Amino acid sequence: MKSRFLFPHWFRYLGLALFLIHIPIVLFKKEMGFSMHDEPVSDNLFNSHHIFFMTTTLLMAIGLFFIAFAKERIEDEQIFKLRLDSLQWAIYVNYILLVVSLILSKDTEHILFLNLLVPLVFFIVRFRWKIFQNNRLINKEEGQA
Repeated sequence: MKSRFLFPHWFRYLGLALFLIHIPIVLFKKEMGFSMHDEPVSDNLFNSHHIFFMTTTLLMAIGLFFIAFAKERIEDEQIFKLRLDSLQWAIYVNYILLVVSLILSKDTEHILFLNLLVPLVFFIVRFRWKIFQNNRLINKEEGQA
């Protein structure tokens, strides 16, 4: 089966590297005690807080995107179905959380971050979990045969 619009398998490792680079950068800035409240409020789009937020968020988002949409070693109809089902669930969960956060919060930066993070993370976790369950079932059936 020829899957369209999927990255090569090695993009998963590139995405994992980008995502893992993002974590210590954010933790280092928090450890150093920097926060957005330390800077004077500026209407300039290119203040240091916005540039930091934009670059770390893009590192995280691109990394998760590469992990989520990299091909499996064996792409067949069952993997395609698991991928589609996981994507559908990720969209459901994302919109439920988006509606709830829009109703209960006015913090648009965190709502944007949540909206960027949740669908990819939920998709990856659910897709990997379904593949794990599928492999465990196959191994159990092979053991009985």
